[in-house]
Amino acid sequence: MLPVKRALRHLAALVLAAAVATVPAATAHASDAPSWGSPLLEGSRELGGGWNDYNCRPSAAHPRPVVLVHGTFGNSVDNWLSLAPYLEDRGYCVFSLDYGQLPGVPLFHGLGPIDTSAGQLSAFVDKVLTATGAAKVDLVGHSQGGMMPRYYLKFLGGAAKVNALVGLAPDNHGTTLSGLTNLLPYFPGAEDLLKATTPGLADQITGSDFLTKLNEGGDTVPGVHYTVIATKYDEVATPWRSQYLTGSDVRNVLLQDLCPVDLSEHLAIGLFDRVAFHEVANALDPPHATATSCASVFD
Repeated sequence: MLPVKRALRHLAALVLAAAVATVPAATAHASDAPSWGSPLLEGSRELGGGWNDYNCRPSAAHPRPVVLVHGTFGNSVDNWLSLAPYLEDRGYCVFSLDYGQLPGVPLFHGLGPIDTSAGQLSAFVDKVLTATGAAKVDLVGHSQGGMMPRYYLKFLGGAAKVNALVGLAPDNHGTTLSGLTNLLPYFPGAEDLLKATTPGLADQITGSDFLTKLNEGGDTVPGVHYTVIATKYDEVATPWRSQYLTGSDVRNVLLQDLCPVDLSEHLAIGLFDRVAFHEVANALDPPHATATSCASVFD
């Protein structure tokens, strides 16, 4: 059984998400509020701390731009303060987007309906391809950002525009939040509140209608290279083995198989873990991949 404090922390996150969504909904006039999928809702940022350079032209060594897809409660800047420069230093053109914004809620994104978020990703990829002249992009996503692009690949034509999808702790088959979602039936109205106010959270619960549709008929689509990088200490995308994909051209990696002493959990693997980052670089450029180990923190 989870320690009480840990359980309360996760439950508080669910309550906070609902509260964040309902406050602006209650105070804003319906006629003034932007709709789901509005491309630039309050708080979204076009430029990301030095990357998102639309004058960048991919090199022969790295011919595909890398699009970074943040996780739930993340945004295009804060989620990538370490990984974006890491990839830029290795010669990649790097871009990131904001998606899944709630009306009136700045900075904390990835909370809107995930199928709508996938449409936002589609539009952003088109923008990057037009600006750079590249034929395809590579996608790297953290948490929801590693799962949501699969909807784009499967249902919105993304497979023709994406070479690889690399997921850092992606909740590919949903999450139980360390078992806390099993408590929702004991709180009357809680699940309906989540669906109404933060549909992006509701869509990620194991067994949701969204995930049933996403995974029906197989996890992958032909022509895309898939990599999943997971940590056994994940407390958000649980159980952690549910992050793995099955299908052709899939590589599932456990971080602790690369570095047994790596203690990164759900957030750390995406925010600053250079062992994970080294494996991301390998997935983006397999012909020049080098062994990932604990020493990769110095690369």
